[in-house]
Amino acid sequence: MSYQQYPPPNQPPYGAYPPQQGHPPQGYPQQPPYPQQPYGAPPGAPPPHQQGHYPPQQGYGQPPPHSLRMDRVTTVLPPLNPQQAITLHHRSHRTDKLPPPGQQPYGQPQHGYAPPPGPPRGPGYGAPPPGAFGAPHGAPQGAPHGAPHGAPYGAPMGPPAMPSLGYTPGQTAPGDFRQQCDILRKAMKGFGTDEKALISVLAPLDPLQMAAVRATYTTHIGRDLYKDVKSETGGYLEQGLLAVIEGPLAHDVVCAHEAIDGMGTKEWMLNDIVLGRSNADLNAIKTGYERKYRRKLSDDVAGDLSFKTADLFKAVIRADRREESVPINPQAVEDEVRTLHGSTAGRMVNNIAEVSGILARSSDAELRAIDQGFHRRYNVSLEKHLEKEFSGHMEDAFLHMLRTATDPAMRDAILLEECMAGMGTKDEKLVVRLVRVHWNRNHKERVKAAYRHRFGKNLIDRVRGETSGDYGRLMVALLE
Repeated sequence: MSYQQYPPPNQPPYGAYPPQQGHPPQGYPQQPPYPQQPYGAPPGAPPPHQQGHYPPQQGYGQPPPHSLRMDRVTTVLPPLNPQQAITLHHRSHRTDKLPPPGQQPYGQPQHGYAPPPGPPRGPGYGAPPPGAFGAPHGAPQGAPHGAPHGAPYGAPMGPPAMPSLGYTPGQTAPGDFRQQCDILRKAMKGFGTDEKALISVLAPLDPLQMAAVRATYTTHIGRDLYKDVKSETGGYLEQGLLAVIEGPLAHDVVCAHEAIDGMGTKEWMLNDIVLGRSNADLNAIKTGYERKYRRKLSDDVAGDLSFKTADLFKAVIRADRREESVPINPQAVEDEVRTLHGSTAGRMVNNIAEVSGILARSSDAELRAIDQGFHRRYNVSLEKHLEKEFSGHMEDAFLHMLRTATDPAMRDAILLEECMAGMGTKDEKLVVRLVRVHWNRNHKERVKAAYRHRFGKNLIDRVRGETSGDYGRLMVALLE
């Protein structure tokens, strides 16, 4: 897990490009997309072929087999008549547009920047999507013929991503969890509470194991684990344990409501829960929110935000981002780069709708390509440009979306440090963010590595120094 390509500690990891100037290449492997291996599957076994999951296709960034250069096979062809020679000449002329061996096609990450492996991609990088032939030059992928530049793409194309682990209601891990339930009940039964026992049992569980423990506690003990823990604990320890017991989906639903309930808006919480999510996860949150509160998340969010920011979140909550399985169209990326610059640079008033539309509908892979293309064309990172042109909640939202695509581990490392920097610890933020990070074990390890690189400190030691008591023990245990 090397960070050798990152800038030295305490130097901003975002903004400058190429890497030696501060642009953040992925110096560690990215987490695989969910679903992970099923419980009990042998290590390395391929995931089952099921609805929403697709086997690997042509490699990302590689031309499809039929795009081989014709000049490599001309030596084995029989003599050609004039018409055949003309046809072969035209084919060779077209395929000569491919980059030479060893040169990356447009949009490929450079300088060691490796994109996170998303769901399998279709045709080779840069190949036109199905049905693209005949579309107006520069029209976005999936846009209806004649659609104006910058119009919404419409429904996402390509195979949809599966929900993350813990975002499909009713899923539980197989196995017998009665022993864990007995320990939990013993820790809370009678006089006093054994908080250390609660932490030791609950902190290591993944989302499906937690769901299984909670269900088993009800059937085996005949009680509600959430209610028992709530009655036996308090403070930030209670907040952290209940967040773990709820699981990622239910806790996101509660946080989304808490962010906009009452006076004022917890903008940081709304950003964390809503922005940069896959369509599948966001749709699960929307459904869970409506089921729990009998209201639409989009309506509640729109009624709690100011005009321009409300429009951004409306676009995001529609959950119609381009899926990661959609091949990147280099021409569309160039168009988006020009639109982003033209909507902001040198204007009296920024065209926020244009910027919001691009960031809300683009997949993470497209945002990485746009980020690179923006620097290539204008010699400034897209992040620096957004920081210059926007402020307040709008700036925070745009940067959160961009950083989710370019480096989610570094994004979370910086968000965690924000909870602890300065006078006092922002405990509520720390609890919410640490619990969210701990659900994905691979991602958690990358966050710890990113934090050490960025701040030159061990994240566990930093958290231990900012918290205390059983609350501190829980926060540390979630990181271990």
